[in-house]
Amino acid sequence: MSDRCRPAEHGLSVSGSSPEHGFTLIELLVAVLIFAMLATTGVILLRSSVDGQAAVRTHLDALADVQRGIATLDADLAQATPRISRTQAGTLAPAFFGRAAQKDEPLMQFVRAGWSNPGTLRHPGLQKVEYWWREGRLERVGYLAVDGASPPEPATLFRDVTALKLRYRGPDGAWLERWAPQKPLDMPSAVLFLVGASLPLPSGAAPASGVLANGV
Repeated sequence: MSDRCRPAEHGLSVSGSSPEHGFTLIELLVAVLIFAMLATTGVILLRSSVDGQAAVRTHLDALADVQRGIATLDADLAQATPRISRTQAGTLAPAFFGRAAQKDEPLMQFVRAGWSNPGTLRHPGLQKVEYWWREGRLERVGYLAVDGASPPEPATLFRDVTALKLRYRGPDGAWLERWAPQKPLDMPSAVLFLVGASLPLPSGAAPASGVLANGV
């Protein structure tokens, strides 16, 4: 048998080999579209996760600041002591003075004991402190001396304070808006401190506010 007839006996076409298979243009476009949709979904999920972590970190930082401010306020009021002080001008100041919440004037002024000295500096164990509400900040001023000292730079306890309420409890149990006793050594038995502040939120979130209540 001739070589020309052998391909037919084995079922092979004499017209040549079969064409190679591949993707059509439509199939390629569909695959690209599906990949783009999956990639977009992944980016959105990743962005949401990053934004969520940033929001949680912001709120945790704000909570830590609030806790530090409360601890400072508690420590000051818990160790307030009946000690008359002198202002920078030399006038006498009562052991404790407190007024209703108002901006740009001292809210409270008193002398506290137990002033810590971790750096072994030369200063007494008593410290005169003032609390101010200025430009949306609740500030604490700790004087270096009880008598006649000039006020140093204040320390900010709370930021974005939008509302403030103070009450002072007298010996008869009544709550007063102002503490200016006739006897300079008289002290309030408790202080009610209500702070309204804006909560820090990530960009694009709705504004919110919170209230800090503290009674000493």
